[in-house]
Amino acid sequence: MTPNRPYPSLAQATRVWARVGLLSFGGPAGQIALMHRLLVEEHRWLGEKRFLHALNYCMLLPGPEAMQLAVYIGWLMHRTLGGIIAGLLFVLPGVVAIMALSWIYAIWGNAGAVEALFFGLKAAVLAIVVQAVIRIGGRALKNGPMIGIAAASFVAIFAFGLPFPIIILIAGLIGFLGNRAGLAAFSGGGHGTQRAGQVDDADTLLGEETPEHTRVNRAWALRMSMVLLALWLVPVAGLFLLLGPQNVFSQIAGFFSVMAIVTFGGAYAVLAYVAQEAVQNFGWLTPGEMLDGLGMAETTPGPLIMVTQFVGFMGALRGAEGMPPLLAGTLGGLLTTWVTFTPCFLWIFLGAPFIERLRDNQMLTAALTAITAAVVGVILNLAIWFGLHVVFVQLRPVAGWGLELELPIWATLNLPAAGLVAVAMLAVFGFRLGAVTVLAICALAGLALRLAGVA
Repeated sequence: MTPNRPYPSLAQATRVWARVGLLSFGGPAGQIALMHRLLVEEHRWLGEKRFLHALNYCMLLPGPEAMQLAVYIGWLMHRTLGGIIAGLLFVLPGVVAIMALSWIYAIWGNAGAVEALFFGLKAAVLAIVVQAVIRIGGRALKNGPMIGIAAASFVAIFAFGLPFPIIILIAGLIGFLGNRAGLAAFSGGGHGTQRAGQVDDADTLLGEETPEHTRVNRAWALRMSMVLLALWLVPVAGLFLLLGPQNVFSQIAGFFSVMAIVTFGGAYAVLAYVAQEAVQNFGWLTPGEMLDGLGMAETTPGPLIMVTQFVGFMGALRGAEGMPPLLAGTLGGLLTTWVTFTPCFLWIFLGAPFIERLRDNQMLTAALTAITAAVVGVILNLAIWFGLHVVFVQLRPVAGWGLELELPIWATLNLPAAGLVAVAMLAVFGFRLGAVTVLAICALAGLALRLAGVA
């Protein structure tokens, strides 16, 4: 801490984290920008280098990097309790909002007005996902090998249905071996560098010193790991033992626990994996419902992968036997959120004290670079998958030669939906409107088309 500067109390920090949680719209990029503005520029708790130092580590982790960044900075400022408060307040508004919308969707989802609103949201979501492909691609695909990795990952998942975790493992291995071989394309690099005019660490409350509680303490790390592992995995094991592996709650707990481990690359990569498994393999919901859930997550505060709560809600709503559907859906949604976000605290509390070693490991950074390139291909698959299901009423499966893909039946082209997609694309790329604005415009347009008898 810098001498003679007032250090924020835990109560003051809690108010700031509540503000972050309530205003965290716009996906991970918007959420990270919000935290930077509040914590670095406005309150000057920490400087640019410390902020990027934490962000670089969170980029290495599976799961939502923006939420994990909040936990990291909360821990840096106010120890373990500070990290827990920051993480919970980042997620809680989204949990409440998505649960309320899930109930509305389950009860009135087939009502004309609600159906029309979500009809419009699908078009906006598609435009936002396409924008994410372009943004991430522009940052990640800096050379031929990275473009090749992205193209190969797209073909692997789109044409052959290769599971997302395998694609990520192969990409990481390619990056690791490429760096070890000394190839320039795999030289790694950080996620950002300091520019002139940015806040210097010495001019902030934390200063340049290392707080005592952030030093490596293996005994503390072991205790925290055991507690968090128990909170995460004991309920999962209990469900498998009591209900069996085929029960929908066991499937939800198992699938989203695996997702929490393997989903590197940000929210849209997570969505590609969830769409592949929850829709195609488990059959918990339809492609259109997956898009509706993503529309909910885009228009509510909190991490974008809060859409997983909606997925768990719908899966349990339909799959639980001997239980009122809405109660089952509520429990399924909360279970999904628990096993998705509890590991995030584990990754931070266990690994943050060792961050310097991880940041300086060039082979690990190169592996992350290759994984990010692969994620571009995966998100492109997500965009095409969403687009086909938005614009066409029916698709036909194509099999043989190892292929696992669906192609559109052109006679089933939905002209109103295609028109809304064009409007959404124009709003995003032509007028550069924000995500919430585009979602609102398209939702109202969907309602207007329904009232006009077109949609």
